[in-house]
Order: sequence, then structure tokens, then C-alpha cells
Amino acid sequence: MNLTDLLAKKLVKPIHSQTVSGRRVKRLSHHLNTMIPPNQSLLGIDVGCGSGEIARYIQDSNPQLKIVGVDILQRKDAVIDIVKFDGQKLPFEDKSYDFIIIVDVLHHTDNPLILMNECARVSRNFILIKDHICENWWDRVRLRFMDWVGNRAYDVPLPYNYLSVNQWNKLYELSGVVCEQKKHKLNLYSTPFSMIFDSNLHFVAKLLVENK
Repeated sequence: MNLTDLLAKKLVKPIHSQTVSGRRVKRLSHHLNTMIPPNQSLLGIDVGCGSGEIARYIQDSNPQLKIVGVDILQRKDAVIDIVKFDGQKLPFEDKSYDFIIIVDVLHHTDNPLILMNECARVSRNFILIKDHICENWWDRVRLRFMDWVGNRAYDVPLPYNYLSVNQWNKLYELSGVVCEQKKHKLNLYSTPFSMIFDSNLHFVAKLLVENK
């Protein structure tokens, strides 16, 4: 283990867990929950679920939901069952799940379209996405810092592949999804972190899947 990895795992990880992670999970779970139809028995997949905390929070609020976790890593601290996959091909049949959740995952891929197409292939109804918007160098500096702090300790790939609004719209078009709802003000961080790291950098959206 080199010095950078040691710093990330032994110092940055516990600080991030105590100051940022818990609030982020609760806030994102809330925002995503408002986009799921209430009182319906739905089957979903959380793609790139990490520890599965967001899926667990959503299920606890909606006992009628069942969410399966999928990730390239199987973390020891996972709170849901996780199916391992290669990061590109989802190991499920076409239109086999009602919805997909994909939180801060696509910017960790070299080609977001590949995984977005897979989500559209497997989902019968909609995709809930949370990710970043990058329009300039200052956005990129802040996003890279957040990405490193939140993910380096877990050995998550960090290609820093952030998209602009126009690039997101093009991605939706190419993957055959339509944005039905979108939120920008997510209030993920407490003061003073919010002044730098909330801003215009985050969004959640509900994408309707075209039935092909």
C-alpha cells in the first residue's frame, strides 16, 4: 500500500464517514424516494450500490419495494445482498425489473453510454439517476476532490468522466430514455461544506424508459 492509499484509508475514510457520508445517504434516499410511485410492489436494481445503504433506506421507507444490489466490488460492510458484475453487462434478462437506481456511478465509467444502455434494457419503467454536472474547470476541480475523498479508500475506479448538461441530454437521447423529473438543489452537505460542494454540481432525475 502506497502513501496515498494509506492516507485515504486510514485518515480520509473515517473523517468522511463521520462528517459527510451519513447525511448524503439520507438526503439522496429522500430525493430518490419522492420519485418512486407510492404503494406499489416494485422490483428494482441499485447499480453500483456500494455498501447498499441508499437502497436499504429506500426499502425501509417503502416495505413493498424489493431492491437488489449490483456492483463490481462486494464490500464487507454491505447492508444488502450484492450481485457482482463486470461494470458493463448487467446479469439480468431484458425488462426483468421495474426500475433501476444508479447513484454516482456513470462518471466512474470510461463510456457511460454502455451502462446506460444496459439500464434501459433491463428496466421496464424508469431509471433513477444521481450524478454530477461539469461545465467548467472549477466544477472539475471540486468534483475530482469529492470523488477522491469519497472513493479512493474503497478502490473504486476514478476516471473522473464528468458530463455537461448538453452531454447528459445527448446520452439520454442515445440510450432511449426521457427525463420526466429533475432536481438540482439536493442539500447534501452541511455548512460550511455546502458553500463549495453543493452548488450546481449535483442532480437527481427520473428517466422514463422507452419500450422498444
